[in-house]
Amino acid sequence: MLRKIVSLCVILSLFVVSSVAFAQEPVEIRIMADLVDAQVTVYNDIIADFEAANPDIDVVLDVVPYDTITQTLPLQLETGVGPDIIKSTDVTSLAPYYLDMRPYLPDADYWDANFGPTIAVTNIPGSGNTALSAIYSDVTVTGAFINRTLFEQAGVPVPSDSGEPVTWEEWEAAAVAVRDATGVDFAMGLDRSGHRLMGPAISIGATYLNEEGYPDLANDAGFRAFAELFVGFHERGSMPEDIWAGGDGARNGRDEFINGNLVFYYSGNWQIGSFAENIGDAFDWEAVPAPCGAQTCTGMPGGAVFAAIAATQHPEEVSRFMDYFASEPVYREWAERTLLAPQHTALVAAGLNWDTELPQALKSLDVFAVEAGNISPIALALFSSPNVGPVYNATRDRLTQVIVGELTLDEAMERIQTDIDTGLAAVTGG
Repeated sequence: MLRKIVSLCVILSLFVVSSVAFAQEPVEIRIMADLVDAQVTVYNDIIADFEAANPDIDVVLDVVPYDTITQTLPLQLETGVGPDIIKSTDVTSLAPYYLDMRPYLPDADYWDANFGPTIAVTNIPGSGNTALSAIYSDVTVTGAFINRTLFEQAGVPVPSDSGEPVTWEEWEAAAVAVRDATGVDFAMGLDRSGHRLMGPAISIGATYLNEEGYPDLANDAGFRAFAELFVGFHERGSMPEDIWAGGDGARNGRDEFINGNLVFYYSGNWQIGSFAENIGDAFDWEAVPAPCGAQTCTGMPGGAVFAAIAATQHPEEVSRFMDYFASEPVYREWAERTLLAPQHTALVAAGLNWDTELPQALKSLDVFAVEAGNISPIALALFSSPNVGPVYNATRDRLTQVIVGELTLDEAMERIQTDIDTGLAAVTGG
């Protein structure tokens, strides 16, 4: 009998131990994000610190190509599957899939006080604007960079050094002169992105939206004028076809600029961290003020958010990680180490101590700080419009077809509008 009692005690003790071990198995939450260079390192450091303080949660970071976020992820979310947290530039369109973390946050007032612009753009119009779902990974402004070393080698003055506004045509002439004098391959590059087209097009005179707030590019003379200029850059060889005709989806000229093979590169402030890490002081690079058109000189605002997804099986744990990332010291670390502009009222007011002493990076950060205050009202309205989603791919893909000779510009303008109308009808059910 004693042996049976002992055996039973052993069995029960094993059951208790295994039950405790099972109960302590950490909850796994997955984050899908397109991160580059130092961003991966910094985010993994933040995850490691969080996991050390929260051993009941295992955070898995899946770093994926940008096209996975824009093309594959929406299909996953439609079927109710996918990651627990995403990083996406399609901030407004994906709002129906976001989790409202407000019931799970210990101090929702902190979010209300510091993330007002984020809350505004991540809530579905008419929803009451109260859900707390996301935090910006970075606030962006599109703009241009130059390789000053190449200008100096060519003996060509940098147009913006005069302090006067510089037109796109003036930058083209200068960049071509530098390319020809130095023997590098490319004069100008602009990311293959409909978003990247917007600032330049608005500068030329595009409005994109009509008085009712609907994208009406078929009747947008300013966009047509920009499209002619942009196609002309490629026809004259000022811009290489490699970027815009080299494949589907988003493409950029970052590597060519990093390799010192591109004179003038139009992209945005999110490149500063990458350039600081991958170029350093190998040559003098810097941001320059937004090129000008007949109407204005403006970049295009944008950014990406880390957003919690409503389909998660672990809303409390997801909210706990998001709240940790949103805390002022952690969010400060993220911004300062990645050189990405944050959206946090108190943090911005206090100022940031960028984690770099590189003069090129510091000068570029200063330039973009000024440019952020010079954004055209048209660009701001376009950024916040709920109708802008289909415009990005329609303008990008149809202008590509003009550049490679598949469509005339007249045909492209017609198809851009058809694509936009079809895309918006699919969203609204019209």
